[in-house]
Amino acid sequence: MQISKEQINRYIGQINLKKISIIGQKKLLNSRVLIIGIGGLGTPALNYLARAGVEHFGIVDPDRVSLSNIHRQILFEKKDIGKLKTTIAKKKILDINNKIKIQTFPIKINKANIKKIINNYDIILDCTDSFKSKLEINDSCLKEKKILITGAVSRFIGHLFVFNFQSKKIKSPCLRCFMPVEPVEDRQDCQAEGILGTVTGLIGILMANETMKEIISGKNTLCGKILHVDLDKTDFRLITLSKNKNCKH
Repeated sequence: MQISKEQINRYIGQINLKKISIIGQKKLLNSRVLIIGIGGLGTPALNYLARAGVEHFGIVDPDRVSLSNIHRQILFEKKDIGKLKTTIAKKKILDINNKIKIQTFPIKINKANIKKIINNYDIILDCTDSFKSKLEINDSCLKEKKILITGAVSRFIGHLFVFNFQSKKIKSPCLRCFMPVEPVEDRQDCQAEGILGTVTGLIGILMANETMKEIISGKNTLCGKILHVDLDKTDFRLITLSKNKNCKH
């Protein structure tokens, strides 16, 4: 593909990075990313990926904007309350770059519809706040051989996982290697436990960063590791996540 003068001017800051260059920028422009959950994680991830040059998105979320969302869901304002998150997010992203193509899915993802939704995308970002949803997304991405980037947050804590189910060279663990079944008390809403807005922002940005690395080179990613972040203590730790021999997936 040819890269236009406007695109060069727009992305020159990262094109000048040798690890990205024109070649990496073209890969970003051609990539297809699906974001499931347009909330505290999904809005910063979508925002940064759109600004970095990803031009094909799918966004999935059945919810409408509420006042309590605004403190951490950075694409939304008070005037957006009551409107579908997918509709508002698409509008805000097109204000950044009107050449971006965004398909909206204002529905709850489940076993019945997930295969059809993820089918047209290369990388899936799981920004949901339900363990049940996370495991269903994990299972489908594994079966359909997608790259999956999963974020999880609560209170001051954030976790980030990268699973590459496309690569034949990497024996990637899956989320069930870490959490075989959903907890008995599956939290459906991080807000009920309390959540620091900067935690969601940081993990969302890191999800975008890992997405870019997977698109450009697949090198130096977090695949096979868990990033644990504690912003109360300003503590960052990398934990090895090996493939569980007893994992049936």
